[in-house]
Amino acid sequence: MSKNIYITAIEPQSGKTSIALGVMELLVRNLKKVAFFRPIINVQDDTVETDVIIDLMREHYQIDTPKEEMYALTLEQAKDLFAEGKHEELLEGIMDKYKALESTHDFVMCLGTDFKGTSSSLELDINAEIANNLGCPLLIVANAHKKDLEEIEKTCQFALESFDDKGCDTLGLIVNQTPANIQNSVVEYLRPKLKEKLDLVYSLPYEPTLGCISMSEIAKNLDADILFGVKKLNRLVSRFSVAAMQLKNFLPRMTEGNLIITPVDRLDVILGTLTAFQSQTMPNASGLILTGYMEPDYVLYNLLEGMTDLIPILKVKDDTYTTAQKISDISPQIHADDPKKISMALGLFESNVDTTELRQKIVGFSVSFVTPKMFEFGLIKRARMDKQHIVLPEGEEERILTAAEIIAHRDIAEITVLGSESKIQEKITTLGLDMKGLNIIDPAKSAMFQDYASTYYELRKHKGITPDNANDVMTSVNHFGTMMVHKGHADGMVSGAVHSTRNTVRPAFEIIKTEEGSSRMSSVFFMCLEDKVLVYGDCAVNPNPTSELLAEIAVKSAETARIFGVDPVVAMLSYSTGNSGVGSDVDKVRKAVEIAHELNPDLLLDGPIQYDAAVDSGVAKTKLPDSTVAGKATVLIFPDLNTGNNTYKAVQRSAKAVAVGPVMQGLKKPVNDLSRGCTVVDIVNTVAITAIQAQADKEAVVG
Repeated sequence: MSKNIYITAIEPQSGKTSIALGVMELLVRNLKKVAFFRPIINVQDDTVETDVIIDLMREHYQIDTPKEEMYALTLEQAKDLFAEGKHEELLEGIMDKYKALESTHDFVMCLGTDFKGTSSSLELDINAEIANNLGCPLLIVANAHKKDLEEIEKTCQFALESFDDKGCDTLGLIVNQTPANIQNSVVEYLRPKLKEKLDLVYSLPYEPTLGCISMSEIAKNLDADILFGVKKLNRLVSRFSVAAMQLKNFLPRMTEGNLIITPVDRLDVILGTLTAFQSQTMPNASGLILTGYMEPDYVLYNLLEGMTDLIPILKVKDDTYTTAQKISDISPQIHADDPKKISMALGLFESNVDTTELRQKIVGFSVSFVTPKMFEFGLIKRARMDKQHIVLPEGEEERILTAAEIIAHRDIAEITVLGSESKIQEKITTLGLDMKGLNIIDPAKSAMFQDYASTYYELRKHKGITPDNANDVMTSVNHFGTMMVHKGHADGMVSGAVHSTRNTVRPAFEIIKTEEGSSRMSSVFFMCLEDKVLVYGDCAVNPNPTSELLAEIAVKSAETARIFGVDPVVAMLSYSTGNSGVGSDVDKVRKAVEIAHELNPDLLLDGPIQYDAAVDSGVAKTKLPDSTVAGKATVLIFPDLNTGNNTYKAVQRSAKAVAVGPVMQGLKKPVNDLSRGCTVVDIVNTVAITAIQAQADKEAVVG
């Protein structure tokens, strides 16, 4: 069952609120706990109002979620983040709020943005990126008002191609506000033309009433005083007229649902409008707006106070022209206190949409991809669930300190940095970081130093290490940090921003050592492609592994994949597939496959297999049609370091993939190596990975 859906319009004024109501009605009838979420709402930061649609959903469906938890950012906040170049922070803010709802509900219905004044293409791009990172299938709403069939098709084709180019999964299309003359033919016309892109196409007819604004909306937008008719503010306005001519010329021009705008001193127009309202032969006006700085005449008050069943009469201080302009700028919306519009929207939806078909498609939909941002957010969320203590030996490095600040603020892990306290504090001040309470240890001055040196001596004296050697070694931040992990004073270590892989990994070999079942340490990279995450091993540690070590790497890489939410389907790569190739390199992989099956008979694993046959189902059908792995591989094991390292870098650069790693595996406790060219984001992600590994190690011990 899907956990979410993202409703987005491809043009302004498409009536997506009506569609959202219909879908929410469908969901609450079939699921116990349904949440409503908007990534960005178009209100000012200092407004006293919240989003109209959020209010509608909360009140109509009696949702008890606090309003502030139902959206991530206001438009002004989003603009500020864009202006400051904080695109990642914007996305993470949205995902953080969304994930909080997802964790406590059966389903989350998301409604896209409504940026007034932005281009349709820009808004489409923003909604596509948000939907992808939330893992939501799209339900697209198109605006067919005043269009013919060809125009509707052109608009829909463009939008679908754009969403497809961005890797979105599109569940269905609802054409809204369709002209009456093509309502019965538009679905039949579109379905065959769009069948390659989606299965579900529906059309809702244009309903003028839903395009009307209510007197309540007008009163709120104009900040008007309500003089009379407070109980009738739900009256809908179909058009407005400025009454500047004499009454005898104005009255014949009145229409049903007319809003009359007139200066406050035009007593003749006011009384004539009210008389017409009570007449059986005249159209019913929806309301009156009195304009100007003057207060209503006491004579008018006396007259109106003695009348019953009045239409709403509002008073504003603006002049007539300004008032008319403001009203023309009001966009029609569906409010919680507007039962007429709500019932009409639901009626249109249920009359024109096969709700059974749509319900089955929604709740049966499964997202087929994981974006890099989804994977990164998942790492951080997992790390937060059970905070671990991670030591960062390179505490005097600016990137490490900047990452440590982020880690602290996002509550990812408890951090200790190593190095000269005075130098670190100086860097913190220079960088302007908020690092109060940061745990800083200078190894040579630490109270633990002598104990650590003695422990190292005991571990390495068989290698000729003397006590003096041990003291010298323990002044190294990497050895000291590794000893913290070994002693249980930290749960994991991350280094390598300054030091080489050798200087990071060697202390782990000497002190922590490999776990049972692993003869050597190995590594994997999580390759976050546009629509999925693959696991590559070993691309960083072992230059030319034997068959036995390759088998170990495969089994361990599958375990690592599972820890991080990737269902392991393991392909042992070679330059040939199946029995097609011969030679020592292929034989090595073939033997590794046999050993891996013995180590873990239940693991989905196959080889030798070429990369294309491992990941492409079309190639797999030709080269290895009977394989349960071919075309479905998620864990790819390379035959040697040369192949693996070059491949991951080629994919990273050519496919613009995000490579997370290397993630070290096979040690008793987690130690991970950074690239010396790592970014702050790389450091944050690696700390989260190390914390998750530490969680898994502890769970294994308890189990």
